[in-house]
Amino acid sequence: MDTVSGTVSLKWVDATFFVGSDSRGSTISIGFDRQREPKWSAVKPSDLLLMSAASCSSYDVVTILEKQHEPLEALEVQCTGEQKTEPPYQFVSIHLNYIVRGAVNEQKLARAIKLSEEKYCSVLATLRPAVAITSSYEFVES
Repeated sequence: MDTVSGTVSLKWVDATFFVGSDSRGSTISIGFDRQREPKWSAVKPSDLLLMSAASCSSYDVVTILEKQHEPLEALEVQCTGEQKTEPPYQFVSIHLNYIVRGAVNEQKLARAIKLSEEKYCSVLATLRPAVAITSSYEFVES
């Protein structure tokens, strides 16, 4: 099996604040500091996992619908994760709710979501053996 690799980096700045860089050089602030005044916060590491799942699948869904010339006007994905309350706080379930605006064919949307979740999204494929993954979708007015 052929593979490709990617490398990200994480730089500790101070306290529990980090700056992450992806393989293309884009950055994101991660962490929080409850001890300092004024208090500040950035993205929670566990929320990054949910964002990764949502963005990976969204990329696929948009790409599939574009190839089918579906009139997608907007897409939002709300990704909810349930975690255990004791360390290491594993995720036990993740739910993705796709919120769609546009006159998209419902069957094509459902198929695009299924293809993403079961075939194309590397993040969900990696999580699936350990985490229950569910999804839903809804249409909103244009």
